[in-house]
Amino acid sequence: MKTLPILFVDDEPEICELAMISIRRMDLPCRTVGSLAAARVALQEQGFSLCLTDMRLTDGSGIDLVREIQQLYPNMPVAVITAHGNVQSAVAALKAGAFDFVAKPLHLDRLRKLVRAALSLPQPQAQQRQQDTVRILGNSALIHHVRDLIRRLARSQAAIYISGASGTGKELAARLIHAQSARHSGPFIPVNCGAIPAELMESEFFGHKRGSFTGATENKQGLIQAAEGGTLFLDEVADLPLTMQVKLLRTLQENTIRPVGAATESAIDVRFLCATHANLATLVQQGLFREDLFYRLNVIELHMPSLSEHQEDIPELAHHLLQKVASRQHVLAPTLTVPALQGLQQHTFPGNVRELENIIERALALCDGKSITLQDLSFQSTPGEPRSSYVPGSGTLENYLQCIERKAFEDALHMASGNKTAAAALLGMSFRAFRYRLEKLQSTTSQEPVRES
Repeated sequence: MKTLPILFVDDEPEICELAMISIRRMDLPCRTVGSLAAARVALQEQGFSLCLTDMRLTDGSGIDLVREIQQLYPNMPVAVITAHGNVQSAVAALKAGAFDFVAKPLHLDRLRKLVRAALSLPQPQAQQRQQDTVRILGNSALIHHVRDLIRRLARSQAAIYISGASGTGKELAARLIHAQSARHSGPFIPVNCGAIPAELMESEFFGHKRGSFTGATENKQGLIQAAEGGTLFLDEVADLPLTMQVKLLRTLQENTIRPVGAATESAIDVRFLCATHANLATLVQQGLFREDLFYRLNVIELHMPSLSEHQEDIPELAHHLLQKVASRQHVLAPTLTVPALQGLQQHTFPGNVRELENIIERALALCDGKSITLQDLSFQSTPGEPRSSYVPGSGTLENYLQCIERKAFEDALHMASGNKTAAAALLGMSFRAFRYRLEKLQSTTSQEPVRES
């Protein structure tokens, strides 16, 4: 298939000529114009695979052209050429929808690299197939907005900060951004920053050379190098110690790394995405997170909403998670009764989608195999919420003890990931006794109402 031309917009004829020669040496057609007005005429006359525009033109700003292309030709990537060191202009362009930026004086290697990356973006049909494979479920207006924002952010090279409470799907959003980006064929490396011991962090991120410290018996590739040509997702980035924040900032500024024990730095080509459930802006104010690193990572923010903000999506999510858990356990998925669905929609879900999946998994283990009732869901109290205790005269002791037993079975099954033999062992019971008590609990469809004294 023939490649459409690249449109290059700059009011300096020498730069236009230099860019045209460089692009044509890549066996790509190129058309140059010297103003916004001429660019608009060219866009009306023919299609282009990519637009490169200077930020400062005689008849306006290149950002205006970025916005127009985003609106009129959403599938065409557009990159901007900024003055050297003008980070604010570059950030403004990225927020307006630019794919990437290149600084003057124009380095031809950087220009060609940008062109190749832009032309590697998946076509809309391929993006849709990737969305169908990895999806954020829901039909609420809020979720439609999130999906649209992810699609647009994927077509950029900007660093993205994904905010939101625990369990809202921040890593899923990062995977979608990567899958729909020009880096989709490269690796996606997720890293939980809070799970790496502080003393090993530099070696884990940057790698090390043999003999650089005791125990370094061979060269080791770091996580950043492992993400070369792809995306590095820094989950719980707020857990990075300040010393590591300094080193990461230099990597982001210079696009280089220096392994522990190495004498020289090495260039890298990695896109950084980060996430945390903490409020990074607050941590910056408290001096716990570097302000300069915050602005480097937070070029554009993507907020993942809590489940309580789009409760209308709970039935679709619940049915999907039920099919997923049942498939994982190699059983047929039971139906969710109407009262059960109503109970789910009325629950606050402080743990968000992750909590919903846990509730569905417990219910599947405790239900009769045909349907999940409201009683099967057994909503747990939130952390810190006092558990109820038996008060004589408030109800039958048998009913209260049955609730305790049911809770013990739920917890054991959850800890054993649904494996009944393992759950029986956790409770110190034989499998036969466990199965008998579980069947008895499942046969109880209602509990005696609490009597008032």
